[in-house]
Amino acid sequence: MEGEPKYIPDDKEGHVRESVEFGNHDYGAETELKRLLSTRHVTMIALGSSIGMGLWLGSGKSLASGGPAGIFLGYILAGSMIWSVSQSIGEMAVMYPLPSAFVQWTGKFVCPSAAFALGWAYWFNYVITISNELAATNTILRFWTDAVPIAAWISIFWGVIILVNVFGVNVFGEVEVIASSIKFGWIFVVIFSLIAVSAGGAPGHGPVGFRYWNETPFINGFKGFLSVMPTCIFAMAGSENAGLVAAETNNPRKAVPRAIGSIWLRLSLFYVLGALMITITVSPKNPNLFGQEGTNASPFVIAYTEADLRPLAHMMNAVIFVSVVSTGTISAYGGSRTTMGLAHLGMAPSGFKRADSTGRPWPGLIATLALGGSLAYLNVGQSSANVFTWFSNLTSLFTLFGWGMICLSHIRMRHAWKIQGRSIDDLPWKSWAYPYAAWWGLSWCIILLICEFYLSVWPLGKKTTAENFFANYMSVLVILVCYIGARFYFRGPWWVDTARVDLDTGRRFYVDSPEEKKQKKGIRGKVDRVVGYVFN
Repeated sequence: MEGEPKYIPDDKEGHVRESVEFGNHDYGAETELKRLLSTRHVTMIALGSSIGMGLWLGSGKSLASGGPAGIFLGYILAGSMIWSVSQSIGEMAVMYPLPSAFVQWTGKFVCPSAAFALGWAYWFNYVITISNELAATNTILRFWTDAVPIAAWISIFWGVIILVNVFGVNVFGEVEVIASSIKFGWIFVVIFSLIAVSAGGAPGHGPVGFRYWNETPFINGFKGFLSVMPTCIFAMAGSENAGLVAAETNNPRKAVPRAIGSIWLRLSLFYVLGALMITITVSPKNPNLFGQEGTNASPFVIAYTEADLRPLAHMMNAVIFVSVVSTGTISAYGGSRTTMGLAHLGMAPSGFKRADSTGRPWPGLIATLALGGSLAYLNVGQSSANVFTWFSNLTSLFTLFGWGMICLSHIRMRHAWKIQGRSIDDLPWKSWAYPYAAWWGLSWCIILLICEFYLSVWPLGKKTTAENFFANYMSVLVILVCYIGARFYFRGPWWVDTARVDLDTGRRFYVDSPEEKKQKKGIRGKVDRVVGYVFN
């Protein structure tokens, strides 16, 4: 250790922070970002950040390739994984609220080479997501009109995403609160209305019930089930953004656990019940499903259209549009913060450390928005289904790698905490599911990466070709190239020595206010601890 930590008073609530630089790797929490996000912002961002094209649009293609049972089980498995990942995020984000979160955690507890590969993979992941969401605006708006060129729609909403991020983090936070509120409120309408449609309460057709489950529960067998997993993972990608926003939150100990506690609600309402609704109202053989013919790209829109509920179909399409723009906005935010974290680790140009007086990291924002918007124009020359499939496959495998590294970092952090003689009671927030959740998430990330290799070599409905393999597995190859290149550059041991990890560098220390101490001693404090145990 090259120096003693310098503790700096942080805010009026009595928190303190530190910033220490060791060699070229700065794991400190001192950045030029401004802590302008509240608990409300973090909770709503966590609640709605991952609700975008993957659920509303991608579910259609998955329904066609995997069948009702296939897509339903796919969302349950993916949901259990991101819930496990969120438990790891919660524990580390409260104690180490760093600008690129999981990238810096990986560098601190796993190894610099893995952090380098993860950081640049995740940055490209955010870039791809921006381009994917921009390309989706054309598919969505074609429901109303096809008179506007694809390039025009992409340009318009590229500008919208730029404006939201340019106006600063406080504007970004408010926009995401509004968008998340719309998405969260609408899911209740979807659930109750589609139950009525399935029961025969709509004018378009009679009762459906579980007819499609009985006829074709699975399509294409085990390979069909594997084919839905990239879309399920892609749909839930972004849930980990709660870890990123912790660096710009005044009190992570209060904000992050609440955000993590909302994960179970999002998983059950948005994904599991949402997926169930389309399996009981839309046939997997419907020709209008995404990737087939027709402008009714979303299975939810198809359900309302065929039930002769056109007003709800229009409203559904509008909510999909809000979701897509919201996800693109969050990706620009995440990409700019990831490059900042990489710069603090000495793995990106030092200019990416900079932010202006209002906390906007301009170098990272410009790079992320410029490349993400430019790639969206690939959709002009290709069908939206092909671009969606290619980009979502890349994003899904990047996401699996990221989720796995988060779980592994948590396992390594706890191991370092134990062998250095620290008490678990010193953790500002503890996951009741450790170590089972962390190992569950890590194991399934590894298993699915192997399964996707199998699907890339022997793809569903296609011949085994080098083109198909690279189109589906390119992201893993990119990760390996980045990791191997970093290994040659950084050298050193394969693992960080957990016995020598400085557990206080980059750590946020908390001091309870007098009011908080009184609450913890009373009945209210006991109730809060029980509620936290159940829901967090």
